[in-house]
Amino acid sequence: MKHQTQSIRPFIGSRNFEQSRYFYRDLGCEEVVLSPNMSLLRMDSVAFYLQDAYMKDWIDNTMVFIEVDDVSRYFNELSALDLPGKYPGTKLMPIRTEPWGRECFLIDPSGILWHFGEFFNH
Repeated sequence: MKHQTQSIRPFIGSRNFEQSRYFYRDLGCEEVVLSPNMSLLRMDSVAFYLQDAYMKDWIDNTMVFIEVDDVSRYFNELSALDLPGKYPGTKLMPIRTEPWGRECFLIDPSGILWHFGEFFNH
């Protein structure tokens, strides 16, 4: 196939749609409301669809990796937001080093696991 891919936008669910909308806006996402039960959320050059849909098995197995330029700075900025203090069920986990790079983790109010990482080499 010969084409140029423009973007990838995963669909994620939410246990409490309104709470998740606030959470992601606090995280720094720009929200575009598409319908009463779906929004497009953008962070710099990446985006995803947030749905007012909750299926425990799906949410419990959803992970999203976002590559960042400096995971230490990103972790410090996440810490300053105090998302776990504002949103029950949210958890920020410290940076860990792996053979491929470094990453930290953020669990959203629904239980979705976000990886924020930087690679040592591409």
